[in-house]
Amino acid sequence: MNAQEQELTGRVALVTGASRGIGYGIAEALVARGARVVITGRNEDALKEAVERLGADRAVGVAGKAHDEAHQAVAVERAMEAFGRVDHLVNNAGTNPVFGPIADLDLAVARKVFETNVVSALGFAQRTWHAWQKDNGGSILNIASIAGVTASPFIGAYGMSKAAMVNLTLQLAHEFAPGVRVNAIAPAVVKTKFAAAIYEGREQEAAAAYPLGRLGVPEDIGGAAAFLLSDAAGWITGQTLVVDGGIFLNAGV
Repeated sequence: MNAQEQELTGRVALVTGASRGIGYGIAEALVARGARVVITGRNEDALKEAVERLGADRAVGVAGKAHDEAHQAVAVERAMEAFGRVDHLVNNAGTNPVFGPIADLDLAVARKVFETNVVSALGFAQRTWHAWQKDNGGSILNIASIAGVTASPFIGAYGMSKAAMVNLTLQLAHEFAPGVRVNAIAPAVVKTKFAAAIYEGREQEAAAAYPLGRLGVPEDIGGAAAFLLSDAAGWITGQTLVVDGGIFLNAGV
């Protein structure tokens, strides 16, 4: 076993929205480095399949909706029951149910986006803090988006919520220091079912805008997440790491 495979041995992570896509990619990266994980998602069958792939001795699934406070409580309790600790929290669960100009945005939809993408992340952070991290330390990672650090036409509600995730990262990093580090990742387009509408049928065209010549894959975010959660990032907190294949290099061109 090499050093990378041991760097999270003995640690436990709660990863929300992790039955597939970026969340699963992160859970997979953490397990590969020795961690055990509790993963959440809305679809119980998809969660069971994800747990089987990760290894039933390394992973536990808890089905529910991220914004449901009862689900948040059960997920954290399950982590403590199954593994006795919750060192790391990854707030990945998110939604983007609307596409169109912000002038016509249904405010009820905007509230739903914020409940799922932001308020749920705060709820999970509060619960992991009180259950383990306050007395034992750890780290939190929020999955934001490049939509949250620049204008994001036609996905304005999503972009606003991800900007709020960036600020939530700062607030938590300040309040939870020194024992708990809190950072964020802002990905560009990653090839997942969630983002398929952006590139499906035109992947080559979409990828041409990226200096690195391709769209992201979940493993790209998994590697970055594992680093930020690990002791190798022990002096990094309150930061948002843009993982974008270089797309921001084209700004202004």
